Amino acid sequence: MRAPQPQPQPGRRTGRALLAGLVAASTGLAGLLMAGSGTATAGVAPNVDVIANGDFSAGNHISPWTCGPTVTAVNNAATGWDLQGAPAGTDYANCSQTVTVLPNSTYTLSAVVQGGYVFAGVTGTGGTDPSTWSSNSGWNTLTSTFTTGAATTSVSVWFHGWYGQAPFTVDKVSLVGPGTAASPSPSATSPSPTVSESSSPPASPSPSPSTSTSTPPPPPRKHLLTGYWQDFYNGATPQRISDVPAAYDIIAVAFADATSTQGGISFTLDPTLSSKLNGYTDAQFKADIAAKRAAGKKVIISVGGQNGTVSVANSTAAANFADSAYSLIQQYGFDGIDIDLENGVNSTYMAQALHTLAAKVGSGFVLTMAPETIGMQSTGGEYFKLALATKDILTIVNMQYYNSGAMLGCDGGVYSQGTENFLTGLACIQLQGGLRPDQVGLGVPASTSAAGGGFTSPSVVNAALDCLASGTNCGSFVPPAKWPTIGGAMTWSTNWDATAGNQIANTVGAHLHAMP
Repeated sequence: MRAPQPQPQPGRRTGRALLAGLVAASTGLAGLLMAGSGTATAGVAPNVDVIANGDFSAGNHISPWTCGPTVTAVNNAATGWDLQGAPAGTDYANCSQTVTVLPNSTYTLSAVVQGGYVFAGVTGTGGTDPSTWSSNSGWNTLTSTFTTGAATTSVSVWFHGWYGQAPFTVDKVSLVGPGTAASPSPSATSPSPTVSESSSPPASPSPSPSTSTSTPPPPPRKHLLTGYWQDFYNGATPQRISDVPAAYDIIAVAFADATSTQGGISFTLDPTLSSKLNGYTDAQFKADIAAKRAAGKKVIISVGGQNGTVSVANSTAAANFADSAYSLIQQYGFDGIDIDLENGVNSTYMAQALHTLAAKVGSGFVLTMAPETIGMQSTGGEYFKLALATKDILTIVNMQYYNSGAMLGCDGGVYSQGTENFLTGLACIQLQGGLRPDQVGLGVPASTSAAGGGFTSPSVVNAALDCLASGTNCGSFVPPAKWPTIGGAMTWSTNWDATAGNQIANTVGAHLHAMP
């Protein structure tokens, strides 16, 4: 973030400026299948659907899918046979199917879904396992693409809902790529499950329920806690990525470095940090990132900070930025990028760069931002313009609610940093300025040592979240609306949080994850 930190190290950043992923592509019922682009093998037909009974029209409608007890077949007048899940308690209505694939080949997963929270993905790919999700009262299509590893011959395709949420419906699941088409659907003589003629949840579970044999990553949470991890030592607790508490849903690695190429960025683990950790290698760093991702977390690379000098002010720089950022994402296994440029940003060309990068990364791309307060005071500011220009790919904006002194709220009132009114009054500007509620987060320092000013106690942060989401626990400023899907909170940094006893992780994180 901007504030000078104790014991800065020469040449390193001294300060610091989100589910998800996870973005679903919404389309109609048209275009239900997307062709893969894998490499064909002699004698094997390319671009076939390797899923069996993906439209659930087989005699028993579920086999060969392996589903939990709260998944049943329903016959809808408009779409025919579908599978419907009704999550209950800790059951998320999971289904999975293991299919045969070819090594070093590209496949596209597609599923038409409706309602509740619906997640779909693939595990065991030998590379980056894709997953995507949506929450939509209308039918929409989830898609994701992946490439199998050199020794991969089978993968597990899965879908499920979310704990205790509304029922969901799934139809026309396909996995298209090189291989041999799935065998014909099971015979109609197979036992039939309980059937409903409407899209309402069936009254009873299907017979002979079985438990899924696959273990998909946990779904992203509704309200996200983001933490910046310091790739340098400045007096805060040195950490490996594996040391970051599980309460953090998004971990932003701070920071990437500018290169001599205009718009280009690079990343190198800080040797001083490594020495403080008695050694921390690239291989260990990558393994820690992979473990966090396997646990359902998102790890991204942050660009900027107080001393960040990356400039993207023309199309050439935009292309260089996208190319170099994508290279880092591939090299380290990052899920996306954080924009924390505190020395100016060009909304036109940075938006161009980020859209190019998002297209390269594909499904699951995570984009977060951490602008200073002044950058989000008006929709005419460059940072606000950048957030709005990338709204289609933006995960969350965690504005820095500190190091700024008093600022204007959406009601024209002047509020002092470190107070609940400051958090709610300034968040209101973004909420009224065009960002979705889930794209607005509260960025706060983890301790008084983490910023020059504006430390806000975790209990006050929680009260502000309640005020914005439900209109309860407000200060003297009461927002003109309620935003139940408010995005979450962020802190600089996980290291300073550890130094202060992990108050943000334990107090704010727990509160966010308990919010409806």
